[in-house]
Amino acid sequence: MAARPFMDAPISIDNKTATAILQYKGVPNTLLPRLPKLPALNDSAFTLSYNAKLRSLNSLQFPANVPLKVDRRLFYTIGLGMDPCSTCQNGTQLVASLNNITFVMPKTGLLQAHYFNLKGVFTTDFPDRPPTPFNYTGAPLTANLQTSQSTRPRLSKIAFNSTVELVLQDTNLLSVESHPFHLHGYNFFVVGTGIGNFDPKKDPSNYNLIDPPERNTVGVPTGGWTAIRFRADNPGVWFMHCHLELHTGWGLKTAFVVEDGPGPNQSILPPPKDLPPC
Repeated sequence: MAARPFMDAPISIDNKTATAILQYKGVPNTLLPRLPKLPALNDSAFTLSYNAKLRSLNSLQFPANVPLKVDRRLFYTIGLGMDPCSTCQNGTQLVASLNNITFVMPKTGLLQAHYFNLKGVFTTDFPDRPPTPFNYTGAPLTANLQTSQSTRPRLSKIAFNSTVELVLQDTNLLSVESHPFHLHGYNFFVVGTGIGNFDPKKDPSNYNLIDPPERNTVGVPTGGWTAIRFRADNPGVWFMHCHLELHTGWGLKTAFVVEDGPGPNQSILPPPKDLPPC
């Protein structure tokens, strides 16, 4: 067995190869396996082709309940930027954003504010698509890199039991890079992925709506896009963020406020009586 990193962005990495030998019982030690032939470090086509082979079982025991009808379509661009910072070197700091919005951490828990209906903690006006469309994966973009920040986090409100399609689009703001995105509270189906700008007229025709993989984390390819679908049947406030800790710290995250349902078991549970205060 052999493994090494994959990186198709202009970023230096440790490209050492890790190897191991798996020996079955009854196989003599005189037989030496050959080292597997690994693809190039930046072979995006191989990586996408490999990922496309991953399927769910979609059987009677393990059905793939992919939402076929979509109630809410979201399109989020992933970007890096530079904001003014009087205490930082060169007077700027690196930030990250979704739809040009850098997440601002609240001083009060979002779930607490939602459950107790506390005012002034967050807003629910996160845009369903970027404010200004552009050629997301065109020539390196270095102009107007400042992102939008507010004093309160901006979240997206989702109706209970509605079906959501979210397209995550990488951009060439500062640099293209692959981002692993994780959604709390849900599994989702990865219905499509591709390189370049997502085309809402053509790309959905190539979606896999039969047996796509079901996950809670997915990689957005460098200079490309990934489309996921899920049913919002778990009420609460749920973070979605890049799983690169540095990018999360830069603000590459947001949260969904999923409303309560009508049934007695379709609402947020009250906090336990012994919940320690923050």
